[in-house]
Amino acid sequence: MNSAFIVLAIVLYFGLLYGISRLTGRTSDDAAFFRGNRSSPWFVVAFGMIGASLSGVTFVSVPGWVGTSQFSYLQMVLGYLLGYGVIARVLIPLYYRQNLTSIYGYLGTRFGQRSYQTGAGFFLLSRVVGASFRLFLVSLVFRIVLERIGLRLPFFVPVAISIALIYSYTRRGGIKTVVWTDTLQTACLLIAAILTVVSIMGKLDLNLNDVWSAWRESAYSRIWVGDWSAENHFLKHLISGAVIALVMTGLDQDMMQKNLTCRSAAESQKNVYWFCVILVGANILFLGLGFLLYHYGEVQAVLRLTPGAPQPIEILDPSTGVWRARGSDELYPVLAMDYLGPGVMLVFTLGLIAAAYSSADSALTALTTSFCIDFLKFEERSRDAVERERIRKRVQAGFAVLLFLTILLFEQINNQAVISAIFKVAGFTYGPLLGLYAFGLMGSRRVADRWVPLVCLMAPILTYLIDVFVPIWTGVRVGFLVLPINGALTYLGLWGISRPGNQGSV
Repeated sequence: MNSAFIVLAIVLYFGLLYGISRLTGRTSDDAAFFRGNRSSPWFVVAFGMIGASLSGVTFVSVPGWVGTSQFSYLQMVLGYLLGYGVIARVLIPLYYRQNLTSIYGYLGTRFGQRSYQTGAGFFLLSRVVGASFRLFLVSLVFRIVLERIGLRLPFFVPVAISIALIYSYTRRGGIKTVVWTDTLQTACLLIAAILTVVSIMGKLDLNLNDVWSAWRESAYSRIWVGDWSAENHFLKHLISGAVIALVMTGLDQDMMQKNLTCRSAAESQKNVYWFCVILVGANILFLGLGFLLYHYGEVQAVLRLTPGAPQPIEILDPSTGVWRARGSDELYPVLAMDYLGPGVMLVFTLGLIAAAYSSADSALTALTTSFCIDFLKFEERSRDAVERERIRKRVQAGFAVLLFLTILLFEQINNQAVISAIFKVAGFTYGPLLGLYAFGLMGSRRVADRWVPLVCLMAPILTYLIDVFVPIWTGVRVGFLVLPINGALTYLGLWGISRPGNQGSV
């Protein structure tokens, strides 16, 4: 398959995105951009959210994890279901009852203005770093794809083009457009994985019973981990999964903005329940794809594991006959490019682009929404429609530039350990949101609003110290438990600056 055919397929894909944006972006008022006119069908939202929740990192990472953690990731997926249950039963009714556009408006009602903007500020920081990190990793893989089809471009060129495209097709319709483009992107992502699975089964002459038997007999079939000192212990994964889902969906404007486009709280809840069903199936699909990729590599003698090494796998380069050390994230793209044929190469490229864009376009829209509603007070200040649209587009363009510059900063650092550390620290900023919402919903104590920013700043710092020193002192890795620990510290800090009374601030 020549490069012109792949480029044509990519152009047609973006043509579909633009077609959707034209249909959904005919009106560009606040009701459409921020809330999707509260008219999105719940089943479209449920399906489209899969792409945003998986993201480009998951598209290439989950299959690679199978080599080191087998199927233990399913433990966390079970935890996700618990978190989504709380979102459906507690948070969605709250957001609809208060008629919120930005979910952080609840913090202003419950605690005060400083708490409100602290929560929104932590979201902006987390989402800018998180979205940039994901786009950066996907851009690295995408550069490999472009080089394999003969296109050698400076790193910033595909990044700039990607962000410009995202801005252009979301700038009018906003979340109304994103709900529908995410549906297309989710379909491409899942189809890419399914066709890759079918291709590998065909190359190895396997049916589903053969795959099941091979998996059961392999070293990759472990699901449950009982070693408490391990980072992926069952209980750690279950608790962490529940909290991660609760915070990174229920307390995240990016994810909840889609839920709030449904016609009613009841439809939004139905969306969450069906989303859970699809999410479990999607994760099993990607884990199964990971097993088949490792199985194919071992059967064909083109892959070998290097446990404990910085690069955990080695893949035979077909052009030179030399074994090359690879990170687990490179398993899917390298095999797709070098061994699985042009058809898989094409669907992998489209799936990668779809996975990246499904998280990036909604992130840009959510950042714009939060800044306009939480800081520029669009819902409180009277402006004519033309001025509001002009300001909103400037804010959206500003965040697009910020994402671009952050990605370039990651590329300049060019140190995976440092970049991962930055991403991990940014992940700590969801802990204060967990603590704020838990304190607000689980009692009626009044807080000293002026001290809330300090509490929310100290909690992640203390959590980071715990994460560093507990393994040194005890040999037990904290792992994903940093998030609930962070939230608990925030909760205790809020208790310390509060007193009994009616809901509100002191």
